[in-house]
Amino acid sequence: MKQELIERLTRYAKIDTQSDPTSDTCPSTEGQWTLANMLVEELKAIGMEEVTVDENGYVMATLPANTDKEVPTIGFLAHMDTATDFTGANVHPQIVESYDGGDILLNKDLHIVLSPSDFPELSHYKGHTLITTDGTTLLGADNKAGIAEIMTAMEYLIKHPEIKHGKVRVAFTPDEEIGRGPHKFDVAAFGAKYAYTVDGGPLGELEYESFNAAQAKITFKGKNVHPGSAKGKMINSLKLAMEFHAHLPANEAPEHTEGYEGFYHLLSCQGDVEQTTLHYIIRDFDRGAFEARKATIEEIAAKLQEKYGNERIQIEMSDQYYNMREKIESVKEVVDIAYEAMKNLGIEPVIKPIRGGTDGSQLSYMGLPTPNIFTGGENFHGRYEYISVDNMVKAVNVIIEIVKLFEQKTTTE
Repeated sequence: MKQELIERLTRYAKIDTQSDPTSDTCPSTEGQWTLANMLVEELKAIGMEEVTVDENGYVMATLPANTDKEVPTIGFLAHMDTATDFTGANVHPQIVESYDGGDILLNKDLHIVLSPSDFPELSHYKGHTLITTDGTTLLGADNKAGIAEIMTAMEYLIKHPEIKHGKVRVAFTPDEEIGRGPHKFDVAAFGAKYAYTVDGGPLGELEYESFNAAQAKITFKGKNVHPGSAKGKMINSLKLAMEFHAHLPANEAPEHTEGYEGFYHLLSCQGDVEQTTLHYIIRDFDRGAFEARKATIEEIAAKLQEKYGNERIQIEMSDQYYNMREKIESVKEVVDIAYEAMKNLGIEPVIKPIRGGTDGSQLSYMGLPTPNIFTGGENFHGRYEYISVDNMVKAVNVIIEIVKLFEQKTTTE
């Protein structure tokens, strides 16, 4: 199984599927179509049924039930795109057999080293087979490892019909990294009662809480006058933007928060004297605190409008997704079964909030409760990304065990 997973992940990783937030197509990039079409052919080759890819690049397939029990249909999902934070072009995965616990030289020419002195969690992987980058790109294990694990689990179940299971649906989605993953996902066509995204990090992660999320774009209009004669006339939009940002609590930013703490995150600032635009994301687990954060943004803007004029400050704010716990808690059995599956396999479940979002954050509000399980990866979205193949095998086994438990826990009439 290890070799199958290595082959799959390295093959998928070499396709540039980085999503593009400036594109208005779905998928947002052509590389995602390339991977989608490859996955369609692979699903057919391993024996999956009802294999489809729709006009928006969503791949779906079915593993038919092989039991007489009325087992709920469950689904497993992973996303095809890679993050926008770091290049996903020309990925060259490297295999480290029996990792010795020391520094890993990713790129000799550029002197790029993956070191336990910088990433202490590497010490957990001594003796493992690792897949790393070559130091010039991300790896794309987020979330191509999830695709490889789902594909490998389905192939195993097909080859082992003695394992009884209900109907299983799988889906591979575009544009998760730019927040659009479920936007055109056909929940009715998918037809599952519950689903799992296989999109987590280290061994044992089991997540059913995500941020409530919003984005804000604030535009500041200035008045440019020659600096030699600007007294009483110039309005510097850059300084308006700086004044706005200074009103936000400095310690409520990603670099100062953890656990259940929310934040305001300044993503970008573009501007000059005449016009400046700030882009923020706003995050909190508690819905009330989330709404209060959005109100704070509006209140600061209103104060500056009162000071400088309404025309000087324009604000655009919209919600992105909500805490999926609100929809999953009432059907907690979907989490409990994943928890039991891990315990059965000797894996200690690590239940913690996702300081971010997954496709499941939106899908849960679309009527498909979807918690998240681990892939085995670390340091996503950058040159130091790596994944343990040993833990990828464990992720495959968890998928198989979940499928088995749903069948075993279904009683016959």
